[in-house]
Amino acid sequence: MKDIDFGTIRIKLADVMEDQQVSINKLAFRAEMQRTQLKAYKNNEIQRIDLSVLARLCYALDCDIKDLIEYLPPDEKK
Repeated sequence: MKDIDFGTIRIKLADVMEDQQVSINKLAFRAEMQRTQLKAYKNNEIQRIDLSVLARLCYALDCDIKDLIEYLPPDEKK
């Protein structure tokens, strides 16, 4: 089977946190999550997206799902 580049999904948590001036500690408290898990999302170091985590983040940051994730086609990867 050929390796096909389908693009990638980018988590934009760092951007949203910066825009809202929210620290990792404050977000951990609001979302009732561990800082280590938030850091993994913030640094795009996750392999599988947990929908309940995304729901917590959307609630805690009062944002939409499209504010947190984006699809980058193969030719647009950063």
